[in-house]
Amino acid sequence: MSEHRRKPPEPQGGGRAAARRAAQQPPGRRAAPTRGSDPTPGPGPDPGAYGQERPAGGRAEARRAAQRGGRRRASDTAAMASGSGHGGRGSGRRSGGGGGDDGGGRGRGRGRGRGAGSPGKKRFIDYPRAGKDGWRRFVPSWKQILSTCIGVLALIVGAAGLALAYVDIPDVQHASQLQKNVYYWSNGKPMVVAGGGELNRQIVPIESIPKSMQNAVISAENASFDQDSGVDPMGIARAVFNMAKGGETQSGSTITQQYVKNTYLDQSQTLKRKLTELFISIKVGIKEKKSTILAGYLNTAYYGRGAYGIQAASRAYYGKDCDKLTPSEGAFLASLLNGPNLYDPYITTETKGANLKRAEARWKWTLDREVEVKRMPKEERAQFKEFPMPRKPKKAMDLRGQKGYLVDLANNYITANSKISDTMLKKGGYEIHTTFDEKQVNELAASVEKVTKEHIKPEKREVDKYVQFGGASVEPGTGKIVAIYGGKDATQHYTNNADYTGVQVGSTFKPFVLAAAMSDGVRSRTDPERRTRVSPNSIYNGDNKVKLLNYDGSVWHDKDGKEWHQANDGNEDHGKVSLRTAMQFSVNTPYIQLGMDVGRDKVKEAAIAAGLRDDQSMAKTTPTYSLGTSAPSAIRLAGAYATFAASGQQDDPYSVESVEKDGQTRYEHTKKPKTGFSAAVADNVTDILKTVVDKGTGTAAKLPDGRQAAGKTGTTDDNKSAWFAGYTKQLATTIGMWRVDDQAKQQKFEKMYGVGGEKKIHGASFPARIWADYMAQAMKGKKLDPFPKPGTIGQTVYGEGMSPSPKITPTAPPPHSPTPTPTKSAPTTPPPSSKPTETCADWDLSCQNNGGATGGGDTGGRPGGGDSGGTTTSPDPSTGGPGGDEGGIFGHPAGGASGGRRD
Repeated sequence: MSEHRRKPPEPQGGGRAAARRAAQQPPGRRAAPTRGSDPTPGPGPDPGAYGQERPAGGRAEARRAAQRGGRRRASDTAAMASGSGHGGRGSGRRSGGGGGDDGGGRGRGRGRGRGAGSPGKKRFIDYPRAGKDGWRRFVPSWKQILSTCIGVLALIVGAAGLALAYVDIPDVQHASQLQKNVYYWSNGKPMVVAGGGELNRQIVPIESIPKSMQNAVISAENASFDQDSGVDPMGIARAVFNMAKGGETQSGSTITQQYVKNTYLDQSQTLKRKLTELFISIKVGIKEKKSTILAGYLNTAYYGRGAYGIQAASRAYYGKDCDKLTPSEGAFLASLLNGPNLYDPYITTETKGANLKRAEARWKWTLDREVEVKRMPKEERAQFKEFPMPRKPKKAMDLRGQKGYLVDLANNYITANSKISDTMLKKGGYEIHTTFDEKQVNELAASVEKVTKEHIKPEKREVDKYVQFGGASVEPGTGKIVAIYGGKDATQHYTNNADYTGVQVGSTFKPFVLAAAMSDGVRSRTDPERRTRVSPNSIYNGDNKVKLLNYDGSVWHDKDGKEWHQANDGNEDHGKVSLRTAMQFSVNTPYIQLGMDVGRDKVKEAAIAAGLRDDQSMAKTTPTYSLGTSAPSAIRLAGAYATFAASGQQDDPYSVESVEKDGQTRYEHTKKPKTGFSAAVADNVTDILKTVVDKGTGTAAKLPDGRQAAGKTGTTDDNKSAWFAGYTKQLATTIGMWRVDDQAKQQKFEKMYGVGGEKKIHGASFPARIWADYMAQAMKGKKLDPFPKPGTIGQTVYGEGMSPSPKITPTAPPPHSPTPTPTKSAPTTPPPSSKPTETCADWDLSCQNNGGATGGGDTGGRPGGGDSGGTTTSPDPSTGGPGGDEGGIFGHPAGGASGGRRD
């Protein structure tokens, strides 16, 4: 119940005296009015002071007065309404209830205000505020806000002062000392000592650094360098704002901060390190001259190519001392400070040429920025129109031969798969344990050099110039890269031929088409949702320049409305052939049609499931995609074939087991095997590829001692590349061959007709010979581990116009396969899962019907094998159009491809 609603005690004597004394009280603290008083002020004696009955409605009137006039008015009104004697009970904030003197009563004020007769004690901090009501009590006054701000600022200044006094500038020589990286072979033996000092850092005075170079760096990195005190809060805010709106990336750190980071501190991204950098930068900015700081930064910054400091960078990129750099060259070197791996034109990141494009844009921006901040006249800027292309990188001599490629491959893997940056790696101090086998690396290089010395003679044949080889070996079941061949010498040929080169792989891609057909099946002519998984005995038209059809039997047309007639190698007709035979002799027409029937999207999924990357070369899935127009690296192709060797288990290739520094492990490889294909699919593909080596286009790759090997040859359009990819149970290896002038400004792949004295280069020629020579040595002394026996899989499917006919007389099956037993045709299987891990279960009768190694195959280029049952497609025996000239992968529309391929 509120205070003014309580009925006060009746006055007991002394009422008038109390009223008189209340009237004599000084203004500001009025006595609480008694209940019997009249709240209306006026002249003359107050009848309420004598304890008379208060008129009705007095309390309500007091409340209304309080609402109308605010706190003071309500207090005054209440004071007039209060009685005397024993005292009224105060209800306002400012007037508490006071007891009357004459009657001896003792009034008690019940409001928040202080009693009129006894003032309350004043608080040091008036919060919540006593003189306010409701939410206003919690709103600080301007004095309180100002005091708080001053206090916080004082604390910050005090803390900063203590920090500055506490933080010392470290020893420059100790903190910036570079170390070497040590790389180890897979057996723990040191491979090479590199990094940190591939190009020695050379300290030069500021006088030896051109003013134009200084201006370029200041303009691009820290335009306020001459004015700031080591840190630039506005610069940090500006950099954040520019990045937020998508503008040119700028560093928020000053040159002083970057110098401190490079010289005194490590590269960790912790809050403690950042704060330490801030305070050291302030101290350095106070104690050191600007010229000293700038020289220190330019001499310690990393420019890529192992170069620390402007002098080493000038020699690495332009082959001259830094005092001879032009303003244009200086602008490019300043660009490198924003990320060497992004702006070195000779480094390939996402796509070829991307770095050059970025470097040119950054170079132009740097020059324009110099004009903007008034460090270069417009007239001088107008002279620089051509990008100052740096020279190609050169490796240190301890990285000659294959070691340079191995180190680069390991470094790229580390920076892509760990928290160790390229800058951190180049500063050195790491122990890097790789997967490389020294013996096999040397054997692979020796095999390539042997064939090159015997057959490739550029001094005698012009066409033998610019011949390149690339290769890689991957261990099935683990993904370890045990050996690579990156080129003749890492100090002379700078592109790693084992890594991405853009070279198409040709018919070595066909096993992925077959794997897709076995996993996902071919589509029904009438219902694309119904699929039938195929067996190796499925029959397709192997004639030359067969008309290409869609899966529903309609003729395929390109974007110009023209038909496509694919050519075989040598324009040979093979008639009705099984998929086993078509693979054995690398017949193109069955596999381009099989890709259409399965769906090129499913073919791509199978290739990726095997381990190929979905890179730019995999983007265009035209019909010839099934014949190998994509360009995976030798490493990735070897890894994908290793998936077949491991009965479907897919492991991404890797080159680094672990990285250590200062006794601590900084990275360790974690194995993450996946299921690429079911064992039934993978083992059947292996069995068919074994036929290729035993009695097909890959017989040059046979291994001694009866060791089983499986593989596939590949040759591309216009004889521009040739491959052999194969494996034993223990090792998968790919060898590629092509021609390109790596010194030319505009590089392009050249034809290889006549190379090495051969009329035409096939995968069965030099690549297969190198593969066999190397694998014979790599497998020497190792167990003769046979491939697993494949189970039956899929159904015998007949391509368009290839319905079973009594006229087809099967030839004798291959020695490794028993004679097939014809059975009745089985109904089309329900559509299986599109995932490449779909398996053919032993109890699935429709899945077991005809196929696998038990289904029979052909020993020649003509039809053979195959059962009388199976799925029959719509009869349309049309077989293409008019003939053509020469050929390859791409046939001429409506007239046939020119030539074809013999792999």
